[in-house]
Amino acid sequence: QVQLVESGGGLVHTGDSLRLSCTASERVFNNYAMGWFRQAPGKEREFVASISRNRGSVDYTDSVKGRFTIDRDNAKMTLWLQMASLKPEDTAVYYCFADRVYGIRRHSEVDYWGKGTLVTVSS
Repeated sequence: QVQLVESGGGLVHTGDSLRLSCTASERVFNNYAMGWFRQAPGKEREFVASISRNRGSVDYTDSVKGRFTIDRDNAKMTLWLQMASLKPEDTAVYYCFADRVYGIRRHSEVDYWGKGTLVTVSS
């Protein structure tokens, strides 16, 4: 059973920063690419960012490039999403994911999900 647990969501204002975290087992961090999707109310779950197992590759959706940074520490078994210059359109539930394959951008292809953490950005 793969369990991913997100934390760090909350209510912030436009322009603020926030850091999300995701923890999982050592087996997940040693074997899986990981990343984040988000889902705004009434919208489909969309890809945000991903990072390969060894941190050698990262990928971002265009709308967050230059504002969000993804990183992981396999020894600490923690994945982060550092979000800066937040905008109201970043408001969503953010989901951590793990997948055997790096490069996933479709939610239907993801192996494992966390339960999500809500980020609300007020204008």
